[in-house]
Amino acid sequence: MNNKFDALKDDDSGDHDQNEENSTQKDGEKEKNDRDKSQSSTKRKAVVPGPAEHPLQYNYTFWYSRRTPGRPTSSQSYEQNIKQIGTFASVEQFWRFYSHMVRPGDLTGHSDFHLFKEGIKPMWEDDANKNGGKWIIRLRKGLASRCWENLILAMLGEQFMVGEEICGAVVSVRFQEDIISIWNKTASDQATTARIRDTLRRVLNLPPNTIMEYKTHTDSIKSWQAICPI
Repeated sequence: MNNKFDALKDDDSGDHDQNEENSTQKDGEKEKNDRDKSQSSTKRKAVVPGPAEHPLQYNYTFWYSRRTPGRPTSSQSYEQNIKQIGTFASVEQFWRFYSHMVRPGDLTGHSDFHLFKEGIKPMWEDDANKNGGKWIIRLRKGLASRCWENLILAMLGEQFMVGEEICGAVVSVRFQEDIISIWNKTASDQATTARIRDTLRRVLNLPPNTIMEYKTHTDSIKSWQAICPI
């Protein structure tokens, strides 16, 4: 297990077709209450490595989302649509989740898997994400499963070597192509984003001519607001 681990739109890779400013104050208060409840629940049920297991540097949470193409969603409805699969703290716990999950290449429709550090929601406006961005790679059909596995093993194994900058990763299954992305905290840190790009190219064994796009979450929000103005 360790050997494998150590060796190991549409720009909507994990995006949520939302208008960040649509929420009313009441919605904001409700979300805060829900978040507080979630945080208190997390404290009561902390996920820790089991005896003799190999701990990860951070705990991570798998999420899943699916939506009807072409149907815009608000931030609130998107948050209700993403479902937690589970949180893990060790190599062994990761494989227990992952071995029972459908591979991205076998998903149908408009579906996403998200893997984020525990406590970070796969949403633009999460405090850990709001000043960041993501590297986006569009894949022809048939490559998503292999690339997703290589990406998340590299992320869990701390191969990106950028401190706490990595927030999470997303694989988005679409009809004509699949999209993978890795999110980081600080879009303005060009040295960090360049290192993430270079590591991503290496761990995915991408051809030199592969197109990679970096997009800030601020730009993603502006793009959505242009499509669906208030």
